[in-house]
Amino acid sequence: MTQPPTSSSAPPGPGLPTLPAVPPQPAAPVPAARHPAPPRRTAFAEGAERLRAAATTEPGRLRVIGAVLALLVLAFGAVTALQATDRASAADDVLHRSQPLSSDAADIYRSLADANTMATSGYLAGLQETTATRERYESDVRTAAAKLVTAAANSAPGSPSAATITKLNQLLPRYKGLVESARANNRQGFPVGGAYLRAANDTMQNEMLPAAEDLYQKENQRLRSDYGDATPYPWAAIALGVVALAALAWTQRRNYRRTNRVLNHGLVAATAATTVVLLWLVIGHSVARAGLNGSYTHGVRSLNVLHDARIASLKARSDENLTLVSRGAETKTLKDGTVMDAYDWAYDQELGTLARTLSRAGALAEDPGGKKPVDTANESMKVWKQRHELARQANDSGDYQKARDRVIGTTAKDRTESTGECFDNVDASLASALTHETGRFRQAAEDGRAAMTGLPVGSAVLAVFGAAGAVLGIGRRLSEYR
Repeated sequence: MTQPPTSSSAPPGPGLPTLPAVPPQPAAPVPAARHPAPPRRTAFAEGAERLRAAATTEPGRLRVIGAVLALLVLAFGAVTALQATDRASAADDVLHRSQPLSSDAADIYRSLADANTMATSGYLAGLQETTATRERYESDVRTAAAKLVTAAANSAPGSPSAATITKLNQLLPRYKGLVESARANNRQGFPVGGAYLRAANDTMQNEMLPAAEDLYQKENQRLRSDYGDATPYPWAAIALGVVALAALAWTQRRNYRRTNRVLNHGLVAATAATTVVLLWLVIGHSVARAGLNGSYTHGVRSLNVLHDARIASLKARSDENLTLVSRGAETKTLKDGTVMDAYDWAYDQELGTLARTLSRAGALAEDPGGKKPVDTANESMKVWKQRHELARQANDSGDYQKARDRVIGTTAKDRTESTGECFDNVDASLASALTHETGRFRQAAEDGRAAMTGLPVGSAVLAVFGAAGAVLGIGRRLSEYR
């Protein structure tokens, strides 16, 4: 039996068909990475881009220049109108509100002090009190009450001034009651009337007059504040005006260098309008400032000193009367141990204050109309001092009747030689000086206020005209590119 061969090789003969080789395939493309879409541009950014693109051309530059010029001129006019309005309003307050209220506050003080003086004079006269003295007292009280109503109407609710006015309104009826009690007891010959009068005087001197003086100081502070608002230069408006003029000059020079044309009518009109506003602002405010400063230096300062002098004379007169009313019941020990009547000592202090204030008032008076009444008051004060020394000697020697006659005068002849006559002359002279200085103040303040008349409206109108001229001037240049 034959065995098949054990070789591992394939037998000869045809084999299985061979599959063709697969050609290499290109690799699948890798998907590209996704980039975020560019952010959407805002309208402002697109406008800025267009503006930058337009500014690269001469027409675009001219449009930008025209817009800037118009804005500068309009801004100058607006700021000028605003600052001129503020200063004109402050000047009006000085003239029509704060200074009259300051004078009213001084009148409140003077009326209260004079009422106290008339009350003591009437008490000393007793049954011989004159009708004129009584009527003057009543008039002073009515004047103080009326001025307090005016001050209350012009004070802000809850302000310190309003609180002071309320206090005075509460104290005035109490004071009147004490005076009437003193008068009634005095007419019946009861010595307790002197105690009532001293209580009334203490109420006046320690409560009412300090409150009235505080009100006067507050109104003076408001007056100074209004002056501070009315007089500073409007630097913001002036600076804008200078910038606007510089921009207009630069534009015209640029226009000349590119066209050899000397004048552009629109730009010239804009420059003229801006110049007029700037000059009007500077000159008008300088004149107004000079007038207002003059009204303060030659008016308000003189008025304040004259008010102080009048108040000192009233206090001195009241203390002189109370020296006789108290009859030594109130004393004061001086530093050297000397004991003096308290009211007589106070009289000396107030008369010294009167002498000093009259000296200051004479130095501030710059014309005969203001100086003459001050000189008259000064001469009357000197006579008053001499007569008071005679009354003091009589009182110290125990001759009360003679001392009283030298102070108030019980007969027509005595009154012409009394200290009361001197006091009346001082008071009348100071009233005349106050009237004169008030007129000077009003004239100077009105002149200053008039210098700014029409500036706010005029500056606004001229600014619009100037802006229109700038736009038209640039528009005329732009028309050459069409």
